Amino acid sequence: MGSGSSRNNTLVVPQAKKALEQFKYEVAQELGIQIPQDGYYGNYATRDTGAIGGHMVRRMVEIAESQLSGFRR
Repeated sequence: MGSGSSRNNTLVVPQAKKALEQFKYEVAQELGIQIPQDGYYGNYATRDTGAIGGHMVRRMVEIAESQLSGFRR
């Protein structure tokens, strides 16, 4: 991002916040990554935190594709 820009990670559906947090913990556990209880990721490698987000997106895409195709897991 360019200088002076700000990130906007506002949830489209704010009610999903709790479910997304739980999902993040589940994915991290599957990957063997311990999420810090205090929420500070400064001691974690970018590779690890990126892996959590990447796997979350991959699984959400799989869920959306299966719903769009009418296939139920």
